[in-house]
Amino acid sequence: MAQDYTPKGVQFFYIYKALAHPENNGYITPFNLKERLMHVAEAKRTLGSQIPWICDTMDNDLKHALGDRPNSEYIIDPAGKVIVSRQWSRPDELRSDLARLVGEVDPPTQVADLKMKKLPPITKPKTGVVKRLELPANMSPLTIEPIETPGTPHYAKLRVESSGEKLYLGFFLDPLYKVHWNNKAPQLEYSIEVPDGLTLTPSQGKAPKVSVDADTDPREFLLDASGHTDGTLKVTVKYFACDDAETFCKPVTQQYIVSQERDPDGGSRRSSSGRGSRRQNQRGNPQGDRPPMRS
Repeated sequence: MAQDYTPKGVQFFYIYKALAHPENNGYITPFNLKERLMHVAEAKRTLGSQIPWICDTMDNDLKHALGDRPNSEYIIDPAGKVIVSRQWSRPDELRSDLARLVGEVDPPTQVADLKMKKLPPITKPKTGVVKRLELPANMSPLTIEPIETPGTPHYAKLRVESSGEKLYLGFFLDPLYKVHWNNKAPQLEYSIEVPDGLTLTPSQGKAPKVSVDADTDPREFLLDASGHTDGTLKVTVKYFACDDAETFCKPVTQQYIVSQERDPDGGSRRSSSGRGSRRQNQRGNPQGDRPPMRS
């Protein structure tokens, strides 16, 4: 479509927004703008498209302004007025809109005409080694604040979800850093500083030992939660980050501040195995407004 209508003065853009389904194709939520731009570069690589990208802010200002839809589509006139808006992208309808507004193109360019070289997502070392946890259906993502470690990216990224009675911790290796778990090194371990009024069991733990030398499966924990707090959690994680090129394997200690507020931009898990494929309201808990980390 861009091939047909760019010569007619229409500008096309993709918009990078918060991930609607973390884990799709192995990609996980970036923690800073540099990592978002790494995702944009990866999208350019895999899609093979020349259409430019607009990257949303870390506060997701554009996502919120456009209605928080994951795959929306807009036509904006030269004066900046939205003249067509769709909650879900529909290419056939978009072409009809452009034909009406700008004029038809005959014959229209077909996808096969573009000879685009699409590339697969980043390949990862062995997966499916560590069994994934089965989580309750009413989990909601919580807002987390990663504490930056100068010179060391978050090779493993934390995702936290709560149902009120359960707290989920998932540590996911970021495929863009091309690292793996070295299972000959000490296992990942976590500890949580818990505020008064809340009990988490266990508040510290280690990942299970794994028989293969290396893998990239997430390290997951499901904790029992009871009590009430308006305070925050402080999660400390220790692990070894080892790159696939075998140039380094180093111990990493990182921390996170976890609030009891739901993350409206946290998306819902959807893995290739179908885990987490349930649809949940991306602006809150699908089961209503029950506060997290409370009983």
